[in-house]
Amino acid sequence: MGRSQATFGKKENEKKRLQKRKDKEQKKEERKANSDKGKTVDEMLAYVDDNGNITSTPPDPTKKKRVINQEDIQIGVPKQEAMEPTDPTRNGTVAFFNESKGYGFIKDHETQESVFVHLNGLVDKIKESDKVTFEVEAGQKGPNAVNVRLAK
Repeated sequence: MGRSQATFGKKENEKKRLQKRKDKEQKKEERKANSDKGKTVDEMLAYVDDNGNITSTPPDPTKKKRVINQEDIQIGVPKQEAMEPTDPTRNGTVAFFNESKGYGFIKDHETQESVFVHLNGLVDKIKESDKVTFEVEAGQKGPNAVNVRLAK
């Protein structure tokens, strides 16, 4: 008598395929049992309480409602408060300056951060440890010092 043409691997694959089919049918039955079809609109409604949380119970109409001003609602980035105009001139000390390459760094006295300075941003000649006044503008890689003058 001839042997069966079904190998062990084929039998295993068939078992897996049948198991997947059973699992799919079971999930389908669960979805049918838990579906929202047939529910009334009242059962599907959600409410927001005073704290902004979603709840299934409607709010109590006897409670006094808070009045919320439209200007107080912030969506996205909060509005930036107007700042008083400040003097753009800063004071600092030249921490490093390479005359041959034409650049260096100034340590700001207020923020203690290093600000890049290029030869093109100089008004007076500077060298290391000079006290200077300067203005800051945004550069490609960070803040740049411009209008750099020796402090008087």
